[in-house]
Amino acid sequence: MNFAHEPVLLQESVAALALKPSGVYVDCTLGGAGHSLAILSTEPSVRLIGIDQDPAALERASHRLHHYRDRVTLIHGNFRNLTELLAKHDIHAVDGILMDIGVSSPQLDVGERGFSYHQDAPLDMRMNPEDSVTAQDLVNTLPQRDLARIISEYGEERWASRIAQFIVKHRTDEPIRTTGQLVQIIKNAVPAGARQGGPHPARRTFQALRIAVNDELGALQAALEQSIDLLKVGGRIAVITFHSLEDRIVKEFFQTCLGRCICPPNLPVCACGQQAVLKLVNSKPIVPSPAELAKNPRSRSAKLRAAERV
Repeated sequence: MNFAHEPVLLQESVAALALKPSGVYVDCTLGGAGHSLAILSTEPSVRLIGIDQDPAALERASHRLHHYRDRVTLIHGNFRNLTELLAKHDIHAVDGILMDIGVSSPQLDVGERGFSYHQDAPLDMRMNPEDSVTAQDLVNTLPQRDLARIISEYGEERWASRIAQFIVKHRTDEPIRTTGQLVQIIKNAVPAGARQGGPHPARRTFQALRIAVNDELGALQAALEQSIDLLKVGGRIAVITFHSLEDRIVKEFFQTCLGRCICPPNLPVCACGQQAVLKLVNSKPIVPSPAELAKNPRSRSAKLRAAERV
């Protein structure tokens, strides 16, 4: 099956990695392989390691990157286990790491995966079909307070409590099995006035459930922590996020690695011993250009942050 895949911040992310001849680069979230293809075609001697937890993504990538197969290693796994996955291929140090966080266009566009609120399908949302917990499990089993917390925290949805209340009320009569059922419940929960103008009323709730099902924030934090020991001095990490919570995790992690003194301001001599392991490539995140936004509206919330190992 063919997909129209538009890699976000493509030129900017490849530039941020500052590719080195014969370097080893890891695309932690292979997806449609657009970024990997650009890396391989930009620097003809690099080796690329592509990781994805979605077997369908790996299959598509193997075809798309076939021309470069001698320089590509594809790995099925979650990038939260980055060190372990690379060690199995005898890789213990790399020149660059790219992370493109969130759902990919192919996952959204395949209705039966259950990511999209535009198509009626089983309520799934697993990026790795081998994982055990689905979105259907969450909406049918979690207590109302936990549902409200997930929708509020991960979706930043102002109507989270009301949506959770409507979900619990509906499931007492019948299980919620499809995306169509959930969309209708959300529409019933969100007041008519709040549904006017703005994004689709289900967008934030679907985002929140997807993040929860796949523990995306936990995986991101784990991968960031492992990246420090994997990067060679002068190696770079570039992370593209689409959500304020993801961006905050990346920003705060980078800040903790800059070696800035955390001693109380009244202490005459630094005693914290903080040492820099990263330096920022850009002081502010890079965002899509107007031309990219016009071409690919899905890029509208993307932010790129990059840092270099010192």
